[in-house]
Amino acid sequence: MTAAGLDPRSRAREQRAWYWYDWANSAYVTTTAAVLFAPYLTSVAEKAACGFVTDEDAGEKCTTDLHVLGLSLSAGSLVFYIVTVATIISAVVLPIVGAVADRSSSKPRLLGGFAWAGSLMAALMFLVAGSNWQLGALLLLLATLCLGASLVVYDAILVEIAEPDERDKVSSKGWALGYLGGGLLLALNFVLLSVMSDNTELAVRISLLSAGVWWAVFTIIPVRGIRSRPPVDPVRVPGDGRAGLLQASFGQLWHTLKDLRGYPVTLTFLLAYLFYNDGIQTVIYAASVYGEKQLGFEKSTVLMAFLVVQFVGIAGALGFGRVAARVGAYRVILGGLFIWLLVVVAGWLTPADNLVLFLLLAMAIGVVLGGTQALSRSFYSQLIPRGREAEYFSLYQACERGTSWIGTLIFGLVHQWTDSYRPALLALMVLFVLGIALLVRVDPRRGIREAGNELPQVV
Repeated sequence: MTAAGLDPRSRAREQRAWYWYDWANSAYVTTTAAVLFAPYLTSVAEKAACGFVTDEDAGEKCTTDLHVLGLSLSAGSLVFYIVTVATIISAVVLPIVGAVADRSSSKPRLLGGFAWAGSLMAALMFLVAGSNWQLGALLLLLATLCLGASLVVYDAILVEIAEPDERDKVSSKGWALGYLGGGLLLALNFVLLSVMSDNTELAVRISLLSAGVWWAVFTIIPVRGIRSRPPVDPVRVPGDGRAGLLQASFGQLWHTLKDLRGYPVTLTFLLAYLFYNDGIQTVIYAASVYGEKQLGFEKSTVLMAFLVVQFVGIAGALGFGRVAARVGAYRVILGGLFIWLLVVVAGWLTPADNLVLFLLLAMAIGVVLGGTQALSRSFYSQLIPRGREAEYFSLYQACERGTSWIGTLIFGLVHQWTDSYRPALLALMVLFVLGIALLVRVDPRRGIREAGNELPQVV
């Protein structure tokens, strides 16, 4: 019997439905999280911070510091601190989500619930205006948590709809469609920002609303197109069957965290992924702020650079998938991380107002971004035991896109200490170096066997 329990044609139909969630959530990830909301919320926070200046101090330079719970926080670092807090919360919440999902007989409906809650938070960002940074901070926190929860379920479904030898290809196609969807909405918003250049703030708010609506509408396709399946041998824990789903899920979480020590290769890969993916996510998350605040480009220019990333990323994801079919996902991921090191150094060296170099940097990011992330997802799916995919993917998702915290904390602190984004960007190299150092210790064949899974033809 196949992994999906279906003939190849039916399985392919479910895979096509699964791809659409990458298309759906990428609108938020690209338009809101990566491009527009970070610099927009930073500007709102700076406006609020400057409001603390009194009339007699009006001639003095605004310090752009926010005062929160007695602490003085740089407005320029606010977004990175919010994402840091969101990921710390995710470390507690998402494993519980994964445990519940593993015991759920309807993962597609669970996916839809989290996705539609997140899309509502994303759409409500339209209301963030003036100096109301608190509302923006709350919505960003909640949207980030909902996105992470939905992706836990989404990634776990990959194992149910794809055979081991299919997963690199299926994961890569999902990422490619995500780049296409995110890129198309970003292009439409680029036109909107150009047409409404005399009212940029309203154009940004409309773009944020469009991302939330896009996310909600296209989530309907995977929810309706993927069939529900019963759990596959969920781990029995004390209280299971008496205490209810949530309490049993806490028990399963504790069991999995202890049991993870029995899968040392999986644990090593998770640690490597924690570091290198934090670096990737922070580079992407910080790119719009870096382009506007450090390199001096207009919002429309930064948006154009992200369009380049999106559309080059389609070819990058598919190309990396083809290379992985020949040499294995593990080797391709490792090679991609060395390219990321070069990208960080190139970004640090890029001079202000040099559009050509900025766009070349965007192209380099596009080539390597989708490939490393898509193959990391499919490679990890080979290292986890059957029946516990969602809970294991919840650990993976805690450091997935939009939920990194080590990198955002480093970036925020270095900016606050130096008042410059250049050293903050360069400091992210340490995450890629640590990721590479851990990844070279991973033995793919041993890890797949330890998890009790079938070895693909190419490892």
